[in-house]
Amino acid sequence: MAMLSFERKYRVRGGTLIGGDLFDFWVGPFYVGFFGVTTAFFSLLGTTMIVWGAAMGPTWNLWQISIAPPDLKYGLNMAPLMEGGLWQIITVCAIGAFGSWALREVEICRKLGMGYHVPVAFSFAILGYVTLQVIRPALMGAWGHAFPYGIYSHLDWVSNVAYQYLHFHYNPWHMVAASLFFATTLALSMHGGLVLSSTNPKKGEPVKTPEHEDTFFRDFIGYSVGTLGIHRLGLFLALASVWFAAMCIVVSGPFWTRGWPEWWGWWLNLPIWGH
Repeated sequence: MAMLSFERKYRVRGGTLIGGDLFDFWVGPFYVGFFGVTTAFFSLLGTTMIVWGAAMGPTWNLWQISIAPPDLKYGLNMAPLMEGGLWQIITVCAIGAFGSWALREVEICRKLGMGYHVPVAFSFAILGYVTLQVIRPALMGAWGHAFPYGIYSHLDWVSNVAYQYLHFHYNPWHMVAASLFFATTLALSMHGGLVLSSTNPKKGEPVKTPEHEDTFFRDFIGYSVGTLGIHRLGLFLALASVWFAAMCIVVSGPFWTRGWPEWWGWWLNLPIWGH
């Protein structure tokens, strides 16, 4: 409720990327905007297509429903609706909805006069999705290499892709991505734990300041990046993890077709092991 005292200051027209004042208004606490409308359009259309595809399928079991991409024989062409064309329409809707949401975030940032860190961060998530559903299949020459829309079918796709390369954990980009995901969790959980401990002191003790937080980490690991720095570090680690995750899958197939354990042959062939 405290935010209501200054919301009026920022709820002003302007800052839109397209459409001018056409949809430049709020519904309750939500900003609409041109891209808010396109987000709703693509989301509703895509969801309707998924439900319609489920209705045409053999089951209404939520775990078993699956909208599969076109067969490999269709390559990068349009497929008949019930043979992958539905998947293609849903993919277009998903990209339209995600892209619209990111651009809506940009408009909100412009209104608030703040940086574009949030839409940039969300764009990395969009990049991960587009890499799996568009970039990698296009490089491999068929939409059939993308993952299906379904719970069990998606998990099966992940498992099958891993087995295609014998042991996906040997993918060096996968190793870096997983390490960065863990590092993100470690850094931000330590930060969150420190903030809670400093703002919830023992009974009778005053709430601690950022200086106490900096001192804790200087004593603990010898260095403190500071209250702003930890958020920059967390953002960097998170975005880097998504980037390397996208790289780990886009190189698997288009640029490396053998088992990933074979990739490490260069290590065994180093001259330092010679006798």
